[in-house]
Amino acid sequence: MDNRIQNARISELALGQLQAPKAPGAPALAGDFAAILQDRLKVSGHAQTRLRSRNIAFGQEEWGRVLSGVDRAAAKGSKESLVMIDDVALVVSVKNRTVITAVDKDHLKENVFTNIDSAVIV
Repeated sequence: MDNRIQNARISELALGQLQAPKAPGAPALAGDFAAILQDRLKVSGHAQTRLRSRNIAFGQEEWGRVLSGVDRAAAKGSKESLVMIDDVALVVSVKNRTVITAVDKDHLKENVFTNIDSAVIV
């Protein structure tokens, strides 16, 4: 038995290499979203799952509004923000510029959002 510790280096994957499995009938993320995502905003795996399972599809305009909200929250010194866009709530790590989760209109009722220090309505 070999008890030596292998100190293997963990390499990073480029964003374009990651392919999440698509559920049948799930809305496709707009191509413009990928460009915005690469440049200024990340979406966690959990948030991607929520967007697909709740049939939330944003186009370029909507993601632009989300980015605007994140920029406004950052300007005020926020770290974690609730960004409301139309009937969708996004919890965003402003510091990491990452969408953490997404909640649609049907799941907003009686929901409590914790660990946020600001709310932005865009």
